[in-house]
Amino acid sequence: MASSSSSSLLVATVFLLTAVSLFSPSQSATCASQTFTGGRDRVYTFCTDLPALDSYLHWSYDQPESTLSIAFVAAPTRPEGWISWSINPTGTGMVGAQALAAFRDSRGGMAVKTYNVTGYGPLKESRVWYEVKESSAEYSGGVMRLFATLVLPAKGLTAVNHVWQVGPSVTGGVPDKHEFKAGNMKAKGILDLLRGQSNGAAGGDSKTNKRNIHGILNVVSWGIMFPIGIVMARYLRTFPSADPAWFYLHVSCQVSAYAIGVAGWATGLKLGSESKGVTYSYHRNIGIALFVLSTLQVFALLLRPKKDHKYRLYWNIYHHGVGYSVLILSIINVFKGFDILKPEPKWENAYIIVIGIVGGVAVLLEAITWTVVVRRRKSKNQSLSP
Repeated sequence: MASSSSSSLLVATVFLLTAVSLFSPSQSATCASQTFTGGRDRVYTFCTDLPALDSYLHWSYDQPESTLSIAFVAAPTRPEGWISWSINPTGTGMVGAQALAAFRDSRGGMAVKTYNVTGYGPLKESRVWYEVKESSAEYSGGVMRLFATLVLPAKGLTAVNHVWQVGPSVTGGVPDKHEFKAGNMKAKGILDLLRGQSNGAAGGDSKTNKRNIHGILNVVSWGIMFPIGIVMARYLRTFPSADPAWFYLHVSCQVSAYAIGVAGWATGLKLGSESKGVTYSYHRNIGIALFVLSTLQVFALLLRPKKDHKYRLYWNIYHHGVGYSVLILSIINVFKGFDILKPEPKWENAYIIVIGIVGGVAVLLEAITWTVVVRRRKSKNQSLSP
């Protein structure tokens, strides 16, 4: 009986020792038990078990020098996959993230590259918001470890928005798209550089609110009010009974749209100045063009000649040409904004419905206008005929 108990104890002990030997430090349940080679353990002041993707972050921060040393530990989705850790200076999600990614290169060694993530399309290696003084990576036991020392351009930071990810594969030296499971979507937060904490992403609410305000102002002004004002001017003036009411309605709508649009444009400039390393050139350039053209329209109102003035024809050509240019650019830029903000589909669908209704009303009024004009011409010709 004693022999049986001793045998059972021996088997249990061997099993426990085997399990411990297979359970590498980098795969431990907490970051505190992880160790690194080359004395790196002494480099990091803090570590945290990140709440998603079974990943860990170690770091030290020299605030006067604005230098951040990090070790990010995670398992890629597959052995041929990748891991990434990012700082997002403009928001809380992936878009705008200034990323470090580690993966095995074509020769089997480890590569670390930087990416400015401007959208959900294919990545391109690029410079990022911070300076990378040194970087390296290791892979063993199914786990990757990404090491880097960064110099942050903004002095005196105490916290940053950070994002981390893991992916399944690399094609042509570029990380492929990651999965969009619950863990992937939750892999973001606020890293308190001085207190050693990583919390949820609520700290980005201020930036997100500014982006939402910018979007709402521009959709209402450039995307809705300007088209409605143009419809008023084009079709109401056909009816003599609407004169001069159509003119005052048109001016009131366009001036109000201009005021709201300038507020939206100003919030865009503010967001741009705060978005170091992230530039939406196409959206920004169209916005600048809209501001210039609409400002010219406002000043053109002050220079509007009388109906019988010899220059009235040229003024009409200019005014209509600029107005329709603003209309087209406005709608294009609204959809560019949707691509950048990535709101819930219902908001973009709602705008499509609204602008579709405005367009449908314009088509109906176009038909009515031509009918009225043709009848007037026939009536005029009949009255002139002998």
